[in-house]
Amino acid sequence: MNEKVLKVLEFDKIRAMLAEKCYSVKAKKKALETEPFGEMVLIERAQSEVEEALGLIFSKGGLSFSGIKETGSAMKRAKSGGMLSPAELLKTVLLLENTERVKNYPEEGLGENSVLRDRFDCLTPLPEVVRAIRKCVIDEETISDNASDELFHIRKKKKKAADSIHTTLQELIRGKLRTYLMESVITMRDNRYCVPVKAEYKGNVAGMVHDISSTGSTLFIEPAAIVELNNNIRELEGQEKKEIDRILTELSALCGENAHLIESNEKLLVELDYIFGKAEFALELNATRPVFNTGEIIRLRAARHPLLDKKKAVPIDIHLGEEFDLLIVTGPNTGGKTVALKTVGLLQVMGLSGLFIPAGDRSQLSFFREIYADIGDEQSIEQSLSTFSSHMTNVVNILKNANIMSLCLFDELGAGTDPTEGAALAEAVLRFLHKRSIRTIATTHYAELKEYALTTNWVENACCEFDVESLRPTYRILVGVPGKSNAFAISEKLGLPAKVIEEAKGLMNEEDKRLEKLMANLEESRQAAEKERREILKEREDSRQLKERLREKEQKLEENREKLLQKAKDEAKEILSEAKSTADETIKQMQKLAGPEALRRAEKERDRIRENLKRTRNTQSLSANDPLGVTEYGNARAKGHKTLSEKDLSVGCSVKIISMNLKGTVKTLPDKKGFLTVQCGIIGNKVHISDLVLTEEKSAGSTSKLGHTKTISAELMLIGKNSDEARAELEAYLDDAYLSHLGQVRIVHGKGSGILRDAVHAYLKKCKYVDEYRLGEFGEGDAGVTIVKFK
Repeated sequence: MNEKVLKVLEFDKIRAMLAEKCYSVKAKKKALETEPFGEMVLIERAQSEVEEALGLIFSKGGLSFSGIKETGSAMKRAKSGGMLSPAELLKTVLLLENTERVKNYPEEGLGENSVLRDRFDCLTPLPEVVRAIRKCVIDEETISDNASDELFHIRKKKKKAADSIHTTLQELIRGKLRTYLMESVITMRDNRYCVPVKAEYKGNVAGMVHDISSTGSTLFIEPAAIVELNNNIRELEGQEKKEIDRILTELSALCGENAHLIESNEKLLVELDYIFGKAEFALELNATRPVFNTGEIIRLRAARHPLLDKKKAVPIDIHLGEEFDLLIVTGPNTGGKTVALKTVGLLQVMGLSGLFIPAGDRSQLSFFREIYADIGDEQSIEQSLSTFSSHMTNVVNILKNANIMSLCLFDELGAGTDPTEGAALAEAVLRFLHKRSIRTIATTHYAELKEYALTTNWVENACCEFDVESLRPTYRILVGVPGKSNAFAISEKLGLPAKVIEEAKGLMNEEDKRLEKLMANLEESRQAAEKERREILKEREDSRQLKERLREKEQKLEENREKLLQKAKDEAKEILSEAKSTADETIKQMQKLAGPEALRRAEKERDRIRENLKRTRNTQSLSANDPLGVTEYGNARAKGHKTLSEKDLSVGCSVKIISMNLKGTVKTLPDKKGFLTVQCGIIGNKVHISDLVLTEEKSAGSTSKLGHTKTISAELMLIGKNSDEARAELEAYLDDAYLSHLGQVRIVHGKGSGILRDAVHAYLKKCKYVDEYRLGEFGEGDAGVTIVKFK
């Protein structure tokens, strides 16, 4: 693809941002050379690599490639038998240690169809090479004493000789040489031990002069007594160097034997560094994977220019290629036309280069082999070309080379010359491209091009919305609406006299007036529709809030009733417990005073009290194995209540539980033993049919609803429903879930066109008891679900 076009679209800045996400020098270079792929299979593979890397980052955390060092020249020399330096060996060991760390990073995180598996599997850590180098090399200048036994013994002898020299010199300094020295110190000259002697005492100190101070007052003399010891050290240093060279040669040979694996590791790590850099870049931009097609169709949802602050940038929706192949964008200056044009071009280039794009989920791009762009002022002083001539040069080149597999972008086509001729030229250029079905987006101020779009099939208008009241653009792109210049409205707002404006309107020809009136009518219709939509939404919200207030009030009444009932049960239990205690105490006293017959009557009374206490406890905890009212409340039937049969009951009918004095709704029909479930508020009670009587009340919808919340699911499926159906079901479901004290629920709305998701989010945004909500992450369903947390 033309490098000039990539620069016009500011793709060079995207490359630089991508390079910052890479660690190694080679990966950064690769990022700066990123360009669109020429085959669809390569694009899809690159996109899959980024997607998989992003999934690993979410599940495993970020992956650092900071230890990747270039070893190419060192391995080349090692293969030819050359000796590597300690610094080169350390670079090699760092590379291999990072190889092992990166290889272990995914663990079991790679799926069966992983596109990164081959790269991870082909990494070869070579632990034996790492151990050998780490044993011998401490830093870039130091070889370990333990690198070999020979080196250890040489350095031991060298240290012993140095200790002997220090001992001898210390004796000389403290003894016969003390009066001849400038300072009582031991120093080194020419890698030999010396002492600083005053010049006037030169003849008094036997030895070799190695250096003289700059003033000539001090001579650095190696005393004769240590010459032999110094010679011994020099000999040992030679042996040390020879042994170190042998060790380095041996380690270099080991690297040379594995050079092909080390070079392969470096190449794979650079590729993974580049891929994970693209994933980190996508994470920073909050970017998504685009869906590619071969039908020259672009459909961007909530697209943002990646170089703008994502918190301030206004997302745009724009499409091309399905209903029209030519889009003409109009609107005021600084209204966002050029930014929208660049956004389309830049996101298309990013997608073709294997990068995710900052746009909504399921945004579509097409496989264009070439993108042509004439954007900005390219006046050339060197070629003596005016702005118009420069633009026309670009247009000539575009018309010469563009084809059905091209995307053409024009900013202010035909500008810079006589408006009449410029408009005619612009229309002719667009007609030329339109006849060849070449996908084109052009920005303009020419009214003639707006009219051309209104009267031509497969050509569409779009505009950058402008708020006349605030005199500011909204930066929204409205496809299907021709833009107005708003010159008269803006001038009037700024205080231009009305007479001047009226005279200006009178100078317009009839055709321009007709077109301006048509666009004004379209804009009024759009604004009216938008106003009506907002009013409908407000009415819906008011209705929802009213329902919510009524539901809250009903819930409070139900809670108060339950509290009163519980309080009554607790008091009854306390009274019966106290009565039992009194009876027990009475029996103890009677055992002392009364005969057997009195004791039997007292025992019978205590048994009666105990049964009442047991009945109260059972009322509070209704279990299936111990239902109420089978025998204990038979006396209630004697008061005129009719014994019910299965034919008398139906699901939803209202009944009263005699033993509990509670009203409820039949939830299930009696089983073979006569037991059924009756819903009372939020509690389902299993009772016997003999403990029920029918009531005149109709079953309350709220009772059924509250009962349902006991077993509410943590997930709601809305796929296949329209927005209104989904909203109604969502509202009821969230009420139930909140009443059931669920902390978090999962709303499944699918991805699709995003209409259902937007409707769900619009409701959640205004729901008072929703604390927060977000789209699902990787492994939760992605953008196809929304996770909701309650307050």
